[in-house]
Amino acid sequence: MNDPLTPEALETEEAQAATKAAVFTAAERLFALNGFQNVSVRDITAAAGVNLASVNYHFGSKDALLFAIFGKRTAELNRERARMLHEANERHGGRPPVRDILEAYFAPPLRWSDPANARRISIQFIIRARSEGTAEMRDAIQNDVSHLERFANALIAARPDLPRETVYWRLHFCLGMVHNNRFAEFDRLHHLSGGLTREGDVNALLNRMLDFAEAGFNAA
Repeated sequence: MNDPLTPEALETEEAQAATKAAVFTAAERLFALNGFQNVSVRDITAAAGVNLASVNYHFGSKDALLFAIFGKRTAELNRERARMLHEANERHGGRPPVRDILEAYFAPPLRWSDPANARRISIQFIIRARSEGTAEMRDAIQNDVSHLERFANALIAARPDLPRETVYWRLHFCLGMVHNNRFAEFDRLHHLSGGLTREGDVNALLNRMLDFAEAGFNAA
């Protein structure tokens, strides 16, 4: 039987956990703000205030650290979506309407993107991953569709009159709305509209997106 941890050993474990968390947080912020290729291991450890060897010790490599951040944040985001979809199922006896299904998918990343939300850095990191991610991250984005299957199945149940191929295409177009509808891109639309489209309220923006997506999904 192993000896119980001494206070000194426990303190060491706590210190290591704190170091790992500091590296994770600093790396996420730097990668989100500056891009994956523009951030070095030295930049990360300097921002975290830890030893230069900490990245390799706790994560193995810079790429492994990137993937750890990506995996944790996407899992958190998709759990929030799954929770909202579950609640919609509960409200509607297992057959939620299209709008409620789409809201469960749209709302979490949109709310994370709010400039007032501390989660904004995490969603910026995820956005970076789609264009700058490592091969492992790109493979996960392309091939891990388990989180989408529950939404596809719910939409198929909500529109049993549509061919399944049509449901999948319409879901794909809705995903494009999420990936390309960010607060950072609104300045261009504001200029195009002559100032008519300034939108800083997350719930109002969510409703605009849902109005458009629901109409498209429910077209004949």
